[in-house]
Amino acid sequence: MRFFIKKRLAIATLVYWFLLLYIISALIFWFIELQQQNRKMTSYKIQELRREDPLYQSKTDQIRFEDHNKTSQYIGEGSTFLLLILLGAIFVYRAVRRQFRLQQQQQNFMMAVTHELKTPIAVAKLNLETLQRYQLDETRKQKIIHSALQETDRLNTLANNILISSQLEGGGYSLSREDLDFSALTSQIARDFSSRFTDRKWAVRVEPELTVTGDTLLLQMLVNNLIENAMKYSPKDAEITIALKREGGFVVLRISDQGTGVAESEKKKIFEKFYRVGNEATRSAQGTGLGLYLCKKIAEDHQARITIADNQPRGSVFSVWFRDQ
Repeated sequence: MRFFIKKRLAIATLVYWFLLLYIISALIFWFIELQQQNRKMTSYKIQELRREDPLYQSKTDQIRFEDHNKTSQYIGEGSTFLLLILLGAIFVYRAVRRQFRLQQQQQNFMMAVTHELKTPIAVAKLNLETLQRYQLDETRKQKIIHSALQETDRLNTLANNILISSQLEGGGYSLSREDLDFSALTSQIARDFSSRFTDRKWAVRVEPELTVTGDTLLLQMLVNNLIENAMKYSPKDAEITIALKREGGFVVLRISDQGTGVAESEKKKIFEKFYRVGNEATRSAQGTGLGLYLCKKIAEDHQARITIADNQPRGSVFSVWFRDQ
């Protein structure tokens, strides 16, 4: 699929440059033709004058002056047309490239969604079939049930991300505004993750009674997506830090991981819709490219800003800055 997309893009680019060069060549050709015609007309007008005419010199100067004005006119109009053509060409080129890139990202998204759907469904089905076929001890049974619930949560998160993303873009989501205890919300989410993923190392530092105004569901999704992103791109034995505190007029949520980090050139791109770090063909981390896009959209809808910085000695730190109440 990627081969055919690249082939189509290469053909479109080749045709585009050919047409652009043809248009510019035609513009230059017509300029040369008009200039030659103007010179011939000037020469013809001078030849028609009689040298014994007392006004011969003044008429000749007038004809040459008109010739000069015509040349200036052709240069000015030609330069204007050339500039407009180049500006239009740049706009069209970037729009086409953006469209191809968006199409490729959407196809990658569909493949990622398909994979994200099939994997938890297959795992949950296998767990249920195991419970149905075998008589297991209570410990083994609880472990299988816990695994099935984790996969169900993955499905629920994926469905929510797709649904909320569509509603936020289409204006179909009614954003509620209420004062909520963001400390309690963040602490509860941190407890849920630590109980679900006991093999992970967690560091939770939440100042009590920090309040923000916003939508509970969206803010819960924001925290969930940032934590899941940290889990996705960091080793299982690496610590994940969930911190919430007041800093200089802001309530700041920070999710820190010790993963591979994000290159400087990709730090702005990761918040774009469908964008995922790395090469699509070799990427091992799961995901759809909606999580961080939703985080930025939710932050903006709450008049907050989201930033990314390098963690020390490695990894990333995502910070969301809410205005303090």
